Amino acid sequence: MASDEAERRPGSPGAGPILGTPDDFAERPPGRGRFVAYVLIGLVVALMAGGWGYVMLAAHGNPVVDAEVVAFDASAPGSAQVTFTVHKPADRAATCRVRAVDDQHMEVGGRDVDIPKGRSDLQFTEKLRTSAQATTVQVDYCDLV
Repeated sequence: MASDEAERRPGSPGAGPILGTPDDFAERPPGRGRFVAYVLIGLVVALMAGGWGYVMLAAHGNPVVDAEVVAFDASAPGSAQVTFTVHKPADRAATCRVRAVDDQHMEVGGRDVDIPKGRSDLQFTEKLRTSAQATTVQVDYCDLV
């Protein structure tokens, strides 16, 4: 009996691994554990990718209307002027939000500009009243009506 205890004590001569050997454990029963885990991980990744794709599409707004600022003049303390072009389908009207911002990126003036249907590429010059000195003028967004 003493020799059996000596063989089981770690560090004694002839002792096996502390945690045992693979032969000491029963065989893993055949099952679907790993397969189910891989399927669940795949579904989570696919759901996250689909959600990210939706967020990216929604963040770009209406891709049919495109507006670009050509020039702006924000030198006057009470007003700002902007010239911008709008590219849209000729058979649709649109509304664009033009805004003036100060050096703190706070809006100091803005208005909605109605873009009539009939032509696809239009250029506009608009004057905005501002509550403070503007540093830049931008077209915030354009949507089809």
